[in-house]
Amino acid sequence: MKQKVKFTFPPKLVQEPVIYKLGVDFHVVTNIRRADVDDTQGWVVLELEGTQRDIKRGLDWVREKGVRVDPVSGDVVEG
Repeated sequence: MKQKVKFTFPPKLVQEPVIYKLGVDFHVVTNIRRADVDDTQGWVVLELEGTQRDIKRGLDWVREKGVRVDPVSGDVVEG
């Protein structure tokens, strides 16, 4: 299963390896499609690949950490 999402990071999480831990701890392949990150804020559009269960568990964990998660549709690289 593949799913596209946008993570918006609060300042306290910009330096944390949230995407890395999502991949390692929840067995979700993460493909960064677009991003804008600096020292105080950031957002990343990701394509996630894995089982529906693993993606859901991973996204629940990301939300619990304090990251905003929004669905994305269409080709985010082209447009």
